[in-house]
Amino acid sequence: MSIVDNQKWYCGIIAVIGWFAVVLQLVLMLQNKVAPVGETIIRFFSFFTILTNILVAVYFTLQCVVVNKHRNQLVFSSAAATAITVYIVVVGLVYNIILRQLWNPQGWQYLVDLLLHTIIPVLTLLYWIFLVKDKNLNYRTAFWWLLYPLLYCVYVLFRGAASNFYPYPFIDVSKLGLQKVLVNSVFLSLLFLVLSLAFIFAGKLLSRQKAQI
Repeated sequence: MSIVDNQKWYCGIIAVIGWFAVVLQLVLMLQNKVAPVGETIIRFFSFFTILTNILVAVYFTLQCVVVNKHRNQLVFSSAAATAITVYIVVVGLVYNIILRQLWNPQGWQYLVDLLLHTIIPVLTLLYWIFLVKDKNLNYRTAFWWLLYPLLYCVYVLFRGAASNFYPYPFIDVSKLGLQKVLVNSVFLSLLFLVLSLAFIFAGKLLSRQKAQI
């Protein structure tokens, strides 16, 4: 089996796990809903974890099904892959460092949490380390990668002001106040930026080391 075939198999595994986890999380939320179905679905898509895991699942699905000659240079670029990796790694870090201690999921919910917050971030990180690292990554693109989390933050704050639902405790304006939430948002933005710059640096370093072997 060629390297390309192995890569597609690996991408396929991540895609299947990603879609399975996202769909199962939606089913669990609907089964245990505390709001009408429509509101529950909106809340489902208000979690950064869900949106980012969908992004990962879509990306790896496209890696499997789109042939090389039809690949968009932006969508399949090293920069896009690195940005997605940064996003999902932040998901894993924030959950496992800050949020994990706040509840104790059981059964299927435990499995979903493990997949969304640990397994998929680790698999995506390994994919990046072995198949994506690129010496041509540009440090300036790290600032563009901030658009996704910043737009998400704006959406959550406006949505929360209208519905009083905030998906994460560190951005809950009703309990922390707007000033504290904005401070938390700045720190999260810095986390995204620092990790992005670190990934770009690591990509350049790993790529040079591979070229010297």
